[in-house]
Amino acid sequence: MRALETDASRSRRAQRAKEKELRALTMKISTHARNIHRQFPTGDVVVDERDLAEQFRKQPEMVIMALNLLLKQEKVQRAPLHGYWKLNA
Repeated sequence: MRALETDASRSRRAQRAKEKELRALTMKISTHARNIHRQFPTGDVVVDERDLAEQFRKQPEMVIMALNLLLKQEKVQRAPLHGYWKLNA
């Protein structure tokens, strides 16, 4: 079936797959924040973009896109240091 697929439908399918992967990554980041906050309930959860990318085995650009999506949902905040984010658990 994919051989008969048009370029437009192929790009739409690729876009949907990317959005699905991005949503899954945002859920993993949120779960990670809750787990860390459970371990250390008195402190803030601050993470590095590169560390998250390595931990979830994703490209840093994908992690940044997921963090920006969470920023719009007010689930994260930018930390004063470049590349660091405060996760609201």
